[in-house]
Amino acid sequence: MTKNIQSLAVVERLFPLIVSGEKTSTIRWGEQHITLGPLMFFCAEDPSLTVQVIVTRCSKMRLSDVAAFVGRSDEWPDKIMLAGMQEHYPDIALSSLVQVIEYDPPLQHIH
Repeated sequence: MTKNIQSLAVVERLFPLIVSGEKTSTIRWGEQHITLGPLMFFCAEDPSLTVQVIVTRCSKMRLSDVAAFVGRSDEWPDKIMLAGMQEHYPDIALSSLVQVIEYDPPLQHIH
């Protein structure tokens, strides 16, 4: 019996950054719990576009702590981080507990 691979949708503008290996983490709030191992990202606007990665670390923390955790404090001050996340999760706050999912660059790109 094979286990179904976990999967997450990603917005179209971010999908190429995952494919290129430039984006190696994602922040999720109120979505399924992701675990270590294979993960399939699919493009929310075109689900036929997929890319597989290997999740290497999953961490829970307040949204306000994420920028420092992933080394992007200069790019993501609290106001910018919150505005960016509210595009996807309108009710999120800096105090919200999120899952930071880190992964290696893609193994394969299927389209």
